Amino acid sequence: MADQHGSGCKGIANHMIEARKNLWLLGTGPHARAYVKVLSEMATEYEVIGRSEISASEFSTLTGKNVLSRDLTQSLKRIGAPDYAIVSVSFDQLAQVSIELIHAGVKNLLIEKPGGLNLQEITAIHSAASIHKTKVYIGYNRRFYEAAIYARRQIAAEGGALSCHFEFTEWASTIEDWNVSLDIKNHLLIANSSHVIDLAFFLCGKPKNMQSYHSGEISWHTRSARFAGSGETETGALFSYIADWQAPGRWGVEVMTRENRYIFRPMEQLHKVKLGSVTLESVTLDDAMDREFKPGLFRQTQAFLKDEIANICSLEEQVRMITIYSKMAGYSNSL
Repeated sequence: MADQHGSGCKGIANHMIEARKNLWLLGTGPHARAYVKVLSEMATEYEVIGRSEISASEFSTLTGKNVLSRDLTQSLKRIGAPDYAIVSVSFDQLAQVSIELIHAGVKNLLIEKPGGLNLQEITAIHSAASIHKTKVYIGYNRRFYEAAIYARRQIAAEGGALSCHFEFTEWASTIEDWNVSLDIKNHLLIANSSHVIDLAFFLCGKPKNMQSYHSGEISWHTRSARFAGSGETETGALFSYIADWQAPGRWGVEVMTRENRYIFRPMEQLHKVKLGSVTLESVTLDDAMDREFKPGLFRQTQAFLKDEIANICSLEEQVRMITIYSKMAGYSNSL
């Protein structure tokens, strides 16, 4: 069965925003290319700053957008800091690049998740932002999926979440072959799995208390391989989670209300089971924007550039969440 809903996409052109001449996009990888498609549709003027000559050349070939400079420090000295910047570099460079931009005078910063790989990096960004009065946000684009927008609205209308369960199993055999630094792999729960965890707590409330357990190890993630825990959110919802990176599984979030169980599995789709039924119903959404662009990215970028930041993860929020992610994974809060 299908249930037709959605916030509606009445022509993407209606979502264009006033161009901001002082906008930089930092990075030339696949995710930065996804931002190019969004920014071009918005008719927003921007410059691209990259570092790798090979990546910059490939970026220009694929997007038709020239890379202004391959040296951030020199660009800041020569041109001056932009008003707005989107940081979409590799995970292990996010904090360093962001802090340099803040010190240079950028006042509005959107950093790709997770912003930093540990508490030390996130707090360093927070300290710099506090000194320079910079608004900093973390890009968890799954908050802006049409499925998430609809579910959050319905959960509120049904009296809020009663309980929540989520799974963030990663496929270890696939990740082993990723061409990323060992530091990223060794902080994978923060670098990647936090996508799932952030969405779960975005829908059912931030954790008030939590018991966490972890065991096992993988060659590239030596502190844990299996994860389980439970607790209560600030809204009174009970939650539980599990993940086993050495067994079959997939990402998923389930949120229960008095009327429905909302199921994100796969994460881009929404299903529900009504109270008194076991029938799994597909919720058909008007998700044209999520199909045209990287899901959630258009709305997230639009919210950042229009200063409509109610649903964007704030830096202050991420400072708190990093300690929770670290507890779940068995990481030290400083490493």
